[in-house]
Amino acid sequence: MDFGVVLQTDPPARDVVARMKAAEDNGFRYGWTFDSVVLWQEPFVVYSQVLAATRELVVGPMVTNPSTRDWSVTASLFATLNDMFGNRTVCGIGRGDSARRVIGQRPASLATLGRAMTVIKDLAEGREVEHHGTPVRIPWVRDGKLEMWMAAYGPRALRLVGEQADGFILQTADVDIARWTIGTVREAAVAAGRDPSAITMCVAAPAYVGADLPHQRDQLRWFGGMVGNHVADLVARYGDSGAVPAALTDYIKDREGYDYAHHGKAGNRSTDFVPDSIVDRFCLLGPASAHVDRLRELREAGVDNFALYLMHDAKDETLAAYGNEVIGRV
Repeated sequence: MDFGVVLQTDPPARDVVARMKAAEDNGFRYGWTFDSVVLWQEPFVVYSQVLAATRELVVGPMVTNPSTRDWSVTASLFATLNDMFGNRTVCGIGRGDSARRVIGQRPASLATLGRAMTVIKDLAEGREVEHHGTPVRIPWVRDGKLEMWMAAYGPRALRLVGEQADGFILQTADVDIARWTIGTVREAAVAAGRDPSAITMCVAAPAYVGADLPHQRDQLRWFGGMVGNHVADLVARYGDSGAVPAALTDYIKDREGYDYAHHGKAGNRSTDFVPDSIVDRFCLLGPASAHVDRLRELREAGVDNFALYLMHDAKDETLAAYGNEVIGRV
């Protein structure tokens, strides 16, 4: 299993760069950030500094979307970084949540997302595509490589992952949900004539190593609210009749709106509806040994990659604990 760390690009950027460097020193292979350019700083500017400060770390957004930037701009950003630093980027992408909603826009459709993944990947790898009705190729790309990892929860989105994406991002560490979603992705890949083992399965969730469980839960409750934004869209589309597991949908029944000003932050009052049981299922808490146990369960469920959301009051301590006590044991 590979490991990544997920940060927000809060200023000052030098702190993000320093923490990414510390992550690589602790055995992490991937460095991810949010991509919501109103709430946080522009990540692609920060990536250039992260790549310059690290040796082999692979960086990318968790996740970008098809609508914030023109697809040619997104492709050129990745291709430029790859040309400068040697194909050390990965594109995590989804329909869009905070980046779209804070500017009054809805997430993109799955059809748009699917087309965007094709165009961005082809342009970043030097192939010609039709974009806005015009043949387009980035002429300076040489030996470019860009994997597209798609975030998904619902049946249609999971099917698109299996049909097209290089990787799957599941934003919850619930083992049962991981089994269901990974199984759905693999079935779709087989139906599309693809090798399911070639798709990287990534679980992304907050992790906090420590002994004070009530405090840890309060620090990570925001994550259940963030996931709830996507689940609410699923319930609106599929209802709560069984197309999506109840383990993923039941807890949002008491959800009342959401304030993006506190998105992804400890103490977000919009997430008071999230019970302790959801925090325990969706996140990794407790001593290092508990993290090792859950990660082994996830690995047995088919997870290849764990991305650790590091948004709480013990960032450096958790990063060091993973380096010293977790990664080597998993």
